[in-house]
Amino acid sequence: MRLNLTNALLSSLPLALPSSHALFASSKFKFTFPLGICIRVRALNTFSSLQTTRHDDHDDLFAPIPTPRHVDKAANAIERIALRLRNLGLASSDHADDDDFLRREWLRPDEALLPWDKREGEEYEEHEEQQKEKLKKKSVNAATLAEKTLEEEEMRRLRTLGMSLKEKVTIPKAGLTRAVLDKIHRQWSNCELVRLKFHEFLAQNMKLAHQIVECRTRGLVIWRSGSYMWVYRGKNYQGPMQPNEKDGDDQIPVAADGDAALLLEKSEEVFLKEEKMTPEEVEFNRMLDDFGPRFVEWWGTGILPIDADLLAPTVPGYKTPLRLLPAGMHPRLTNDELTNMRKLAKSLPCHFALGRNRNLQGLASAILRLWEKSLVAKIGVKRGIVNTNNELMAQELKKLTGGTLLLRNKYYIVIYRGRDFVPTSVAAVIAERQEMTKHVQDVEEKVRCKVHDVAPSREDESKSQAGSLAEFFEAQACWGRDISTEERERMRQEVTKAKNDKLAKKNECKLAVAQAKRLTAEKLLAKIEASLVPVGPDYDKETITDEERVMFRSVGLRMKAYLPLGIRGVFDGVIENMHLHWRHRELVKLITKQKTLAFVEDTARLLEYESGGILVAIDKVPKGFSLIYYRGKNYRRPVTLRPRNLLTKAKALQRSIAMQRHEALSQHVTELVGKIEKMKKELSEDEFSDGDDNRGDFNGEEHTDYKNDQLA
Repeated sequence: MRLNLTNALLSSLPLALPSSHALFASSKFKFTFPLGICIRVRALNTFSSLQTTRHDDHDDLFAPIPTPRHVDKAANAIERIALRLRNLGLASSDHADDDDFLRREWLRPDEALLPWDKREGEEYEEHEEQQKEKLKKKSVNAATLAEKTLEEEEMRRLRTLGMSLKEKVTIPKAGLTRAVLDKIHRQWSNCELVRLKFHEFLAQNMKLAHQIVECRTRGLVIWRSGSYMWVYRGKNYQGPMQPNEKDGDDQIPVAADGDAALLLEKSEEVFLKEEKMTPEEVEFNRMLDDFGPRFVEWWGTGILPIDADLLAPTVPGYKTPLRLLPAGMHPRLTNDELTNMRKLAKSLPCHFALGRNRNLQGLASAILRLWEKSLVAKIGVKRGIVNTNNELMAQELKKLTGGTLLLRNKYYIVIYRGRDFVPTSVAAVIAERQEMTKHVQDVEEKVRCKVHDVAPSREDESKSQAGSLAEFFEAQACWGRDISTEERERMRQEVTKAKNDKLAKKNECKLAVAQAKRLTAEKLLAKIEASLVPVGPDYDKETITDEERVMFRSVGLRMKAYLPLGIRGVFDGVIENMHLHWRHRELVKLITKQKTLAFVEDTARLLEYESGGILVAIDKVPKGFSLIYYRGKNYRRPVTLRPRNLLTKAKALQRSIAMQRHEALSQHVTELVGKIEKMKKELSEDEFSDGDDNRGDFNGEEHTDYKNDQLA
């Protein structure tokens, strides 16, 4: 037997209340349950379908209601579903004793956990991995030579000493020249440190400057910041050394007193340095020894180039080298080949260092000898020298050598020898063969001349005049006819007429093209102006008196703030700016650069209709024409400041460009039409005059013939 606990509770509640049963039963009064009872009732409604056990008759129906099983608050959604199923009696009773029903794994093992279900251990591992990745990405600066050789206390002492340095040695654009090195050594003779200030190229690449300073001065850089640097002379500093200009970066320092033992020791050091170099670098360094002295003030690192300014400016008997292209080979390089050549030249050190623009025959001869071993010649432009022009240098070298210019900028010039380059030895053999061939031809010509001299010749025979001007005059006198002045004039008129006809046809073609372009411009202009719907005049409008107009005009002309009207003309942004001005002041002044007063008046009228203001005055000012508008006494700011019926800023610019194009084409068409009409008129007049002359001649001849017949 099922018992509805809710109905039983409702039927028994009035007995427990202090009010009488009659009041509760009356329909005139509405009974309101207390809050706790309402909550109990809702809870019972939820479990009204549960099975209940019937008690004995003496059981009190109004005893405390037993709490259903498993109504404790669940921890998550799965437990709440499980409790609901168990309370409804749908769960098996086998799981009543143990909580296996709630301890089940409701997630599939192959499904990934959601981000909020991740365990703390996994989050910690991810955090550690991210920290490791960040540490890997951080670049650790390599230890400098000073940090490796000096102790921390010594470094701290030197940096403290460097803070008190006031004098500095300025490194110019040319880099560490000999004069700069002398200044550094003079300061080192008085102090352990020297402060350097870099400019231009080296200031932008302080890592390169660091290497150059330690290489040239044999000192240690203990601190570097921005374009400044502190250099320590070292513990065993013995004064400046004179470098040998032959071996480039592998310099042999020679002592000032010429000690032979020290020279031998330094030579062994250079030999050890050559052992550390790659075989290609050693070969490149030794190859440059045959071309001339080195440029010891080179601003870069590595092998020092040849100083091209010390080479001979002129070479006696110098000629542009012989060039011969092999059969079936294209003379020019393709784009891919040029790119590969530039990449090859980028990795090479410079062969020469050049600082003058002209007199480069000595450098050109050295480049020709270099091309026998290398495809390209790389020339570095010296820095810090006045009036250096890399364009003039490249033109001069290209003219002297005949090579192909691959690259030219303010730092480098790269010249390719070309596919038709012939080495000097091969060119000598080819020149010898050409001389031999010429000698054989001369011998054959002498033999032919001897045979011709043996044959009898006539002394009175005149020389041949074939193809000469005398022959032409002779033939003209024999077979030609004289051209009269009238005939010559008629021929000139025919030539002029033919030219005019040709020019008229050309102008007609231009006219057709211009008319087609003008039609296209008209279509574009009509398409843009389709969205422009100007507002008409408002006849019910506020007016101002003459006194107010004069006052507003004087105030407006004195205003400094104004709105410019450019080539776009009137668009929605202009009206918006006018309303924004009227928000703070009663007047607004606009200045337009239109030159025609009629156009200015049309623009002023359009602005008055669109903005709703009152046009006060149009005045000529130095910047153009000024338009002054009064907002009115009953002015109210509109809801939308930008009117929808006007063009936008972009479309206004397109309209302005289209109007300019249409105006220019219209003017061009007008000029062509006038020119064609004038030419046609001239042609018709010429034809008419020619016809009159012919008719006159014909009539005269006919009259003369008639008179002769009569006389006969």
